[in-house]
Amino acid sequence: MELRHLRYFVMVAEEGHFTRAAARLNMQQPPLSQQIRALETELGFELFKRHPKGADLTTGGAVFLEEAKAILARVQDGSRRAARVAKGVEGTLAIGFTSSAAAHPLIPRIIRAFREQYPAVAITLAEGNAGRLTERASAGQLDVSLLRAPVSRPDGIEFHRLLVEELLMVLPVGHPALAEYPDAVELRAIRDEPFILVRRPGAPGMYANLLRACEAAGFEPRVAFEVERMLTNVSLVAAGEGVSVVPASMRDIHRESVVYRRILGARPRLVAPLTLVCRQTNESPALHNFVVLARDLAKTYRKQSTLP
Repeated sequence: MELRHLRYFVMVAEEGHFTRAAARLNMQQPPLSQQIRALETELGFELFKRHPKGADLTTGGAVFLEEAKAILARVQDGSRRAARVAKGVEGTLAIGFTSSAAAHPLIPRIIRAFREQYPAVAITLAEGNAGRLTERASAGQLDVSLLRAPVSRPDGIEFHRLLVEELLMVLPVGHPALAEYPDAVELRAIRDEPFILVRRPGAPGMYANLLRACEAAGFEPRVAFEVERMLTNVSLVAAGEGVSVVPASMRDIHRESVVYRRILGARPRLVAPLTLVCRQTNESPALHNFVVLARDLAKTYRKQSTLP
């Protein structure tokens, strides 16, 4: 039994006449009659009572008509949905993110724009550190991850750098260095302060660059706390436990308790990238659409950020 047999049968049932059904199907009446006879032989019962004025459904034919229509409808729905999934306008997308990446306005902008443009794609979100998110992307547990600097670069993973922003010094309100440096702070001015940093395994690139910059400024920083998330950095600075550095996009957090300042003369330059991570072999059309959208929005964001 083929789908065309079901379509032929439904057409004859709707027309109640073989000749009219054949005309609608753009075929001759004898071949249509032969196909219906073959279908009846396969089923083992007659579908129609034939008479000079046309054909009426038998009791079995009436039941089979409901099933045939349901099957054809499911096939049509399935083909339509498959086409939408193939175009990436329907399906699923698992997105991972670090808290510091999500703090940048570009990330919620990307996710919101994707939801609006592809509302039939079901999105799941998962938070984690950069190392874990990269592992999950490599294992296929996440389609895409949004993080700062890559912690590792496993085979089969590609990295899209969306943008780079500067790191700012975070000091508690009333810190003595603020009087001498009202607009930007030199690293040497806080050489004796306890530093609060994201754990080295979670931010190896930014951590290492800060240590090198401190060394170039003539001192080795005293690390008082290593925390899991950059948001915790700012909270501890607000509590007076030390100083820290965070991406510029986080400068509105705890503004009543901390002060953010640019860092003068750091070598190397202290920056925080924003990176999209995904598998090279992931053939998900929804993922492809997400990556294209993310890169386009990042490009627009960079242009807007450089406008006078």
